[in-house]
Amino acid sequence: MDLLAQAQIKGVQSEFVDALGKLRVTDPVALKSILDALPEKRVYHFVQGPVVVRALRHARTELAATGAPPLKWTITGDTKVIAQGEAREPVIAWPADLPLGYHRLTLTDAEGVTEEVPMIVAPERAFGGDFDRGWLLAVQLYSIRSDRNWGIGDFTDLAGLVRLAKQLGADGVGLNPLHVLFDNHPADCSPYSPNSRLFLNPLYIDVEAIPEFSADLVPDAAATAARLRQGDRVPYADMAALKWRALRAAFDAFVTKASGIRRNQFDAFRADRAPLLSRFACFEVLRHRFVAPWWEWPVEWQQPDDGKCAELRGGPDKREVEFVEFVQWTADSQLQAARELASQLGMRVGLYLDVAVGVQSNGFDAWNEQIAISRHLAVGAPPDVLNTAGQDWGLAGFNAGGLEAQSFVPFADMLAASMRHAGAIRIDHVLGLKRLYLVPRGFKPDNGAYVQMPFEALLAAIARESVAHKCIVIGEDLGTVPEGFRETMQDFGIWSYLVMMFERDEAGHFRNSDFYRPNALVTLNTHDLCTYAGWRSFSDLKVKLSLGLDPGENEQARWDALGMLDEILRQNGITANDLYSVLAFLSRTPSRLLAVSLEDLLGVLDQPNIPGTIDEHPNWRQRLPIALDKIAAKVDLAALKAATRERSLIGGS
Repeated sequence: MDLLAQAQIKGVQSEFVDALGKLRVTDPVALKSILDALPEKRVYHFVQGPVVVRALRHARTELAATGAPPLKWTITGDTKVIAQGEAREPVIAWPADLPLGYHRLTLTDAEGVTEEVPMIVAPERAFGGDFDRGWLLAVQLYSIRSDRNWGIGDFTDLAGLVRLAKQLGADGVGLNPLHVLFDNHPADCSPYSPNSRLFLNPLYIDVEAIPEFSADLVPDAAATAARLRQGDRVPYADMAALKWRALRAAFDAFVTKASGIRRNQFDAFRADRAPLLSRFACFEVLRHRFVAPWWEWPVEWQQPDDGKCAELRGGPDKREVEFVEFVQWTADSQLQAARELASQLGMRVGLYLDVAVGVQSNGFDAWNEQIAISRHLAVGAPPDVLNTAGQDWGLAGFNAGGLEAQSFVPFADMLAASMRHAGAIRIDHVLGLKRLYLVPRGFKPDNGAYVQMPFEALLAAIARESVAHKCIVIGEDLGTVPEGFRETMQDFGIWSYLVMMFERDEAGHFRNSDFYRPNALVTLNTHDLCTYAGWRSFSDLKVKLSLGLDPGENEQARWDALGMLDEILRQNGITANDLYSVLAFLSRTPSRLLAVSLEDLLGVLDQPNIPGTIDEHPNWRQRLPIALDKIAAKVDLAALKAATRERSLIGGS
């Protein structure tokens, strides 16, 4: 079979017109690398693809004009037959009482030809929230200063942020991704480059809040922590060394003196998160043992094997495996406590968590899901106006064939882990649910190709998990969006992500408030954009030029943009142009959630992350200028209340 025929079967688009209007044709060698890295994708004969049934709709599936009628069908789930029947016409009308979930559909025609198809029965729409409009305080958790943390914002600080957000009138706290990274490379701190999206970053644990921990276990901790709290940047390496030492001491104390209640809670958590937690713990132990990417490990460990993991748990490494599980239980418990606090305070969203677009190829998820995640392919973007060479994000993502073979369970597991303690999540680069731009390892970003994804099935899985967890889902739908994409996404109840800095017409004028969609989160900027203070002062332009980066606009264009901002504010009866004036404008939009960054409220000049840099800029390292307990006094509460009056928990003027 030639390359183009293989590409068609696997949904690989080998040529396309990029944002610059240039026809891009993937190099045949690169195309072969992409095809070789993707698993086989089943060609369906009786149906067009994975079957999606949405509750409360008269669900019907059109059948292909192949096969000899009647066509018998059987739906199985958890090895049990859920429903069965037969179709004599080229359509199946599904029973109205099918249980929600991820099933397998077996189709057999009169000549005995059989095929198996993944099937998702989902709610009609994702969870939509039970409020009109509200706003969230957006924070980089690592950046929080306090007089008690160990050099990085932690889950106890998060509880303080929840109380602060309540005081300011917000409905919750929005956070950078909390995914687990690699503990032996603490300086690689980007929250968007995870080891796994299924588990939490232990560096956010407040060690002193662990019941079995006491100061005498790590005598120098207090003095070291005091030193680590100094300075404007998070000292990841030294902070991590202290925390891991303390976490091990806490675990040793747990093993010897934990109460029966605590032990039972630990066992319940392990059972609840099995088998993924057990596999992750074994993976971490093996990763430290072999000190190499998992594909270079001994053959018996290159694939996840629950039997082998059970042997590891029962051998000399038993305590190490339990330590990893203990750390994850501790992180999960502390995050859950912050979520419960938000609920007790009456906050209608609570925690809004970010979900990265992919994972590191040498991490747990890629090892655990070798069919559904292609480690030889990196998610990225083709050349455009801002990135003329294209982008390679260095992250491995899901593929269609692998997900379909496993009835989308790996995708559902990732969603469930992300929603576990969240009232809302944001899916980074949600366009990847329809098609992913993939770059084969060893090739430049302009030699990738688009690969089609099972869009409707992925949206159905999101709706299923969203309703099950009562979690709003926001899709980061920035950039060039395919025709009909947003409409389909909205039909499934998934919200858009609207950034005011980008919502401008071709002449650069800011769009008016009535342009913004209701089911959306609206924000002034993002962690990848300049802060409001940085934007008004031209600081971002100066920083990027000093780094040799194209800032995307010159000073005259910025002056023009400032004038256009004044123009849209005046059109809405707002005469000033400070941050609170902009928030007043955004508060009037119909969009149901507004995110306000803590950096903006504190007048911070520098942005958390500058795309295209690694060490040139202190990405994901900068601390806020003042401590958590001083923030409320720094914010102009009267101005903030007036700006957010229409969507605030505390209202007033």
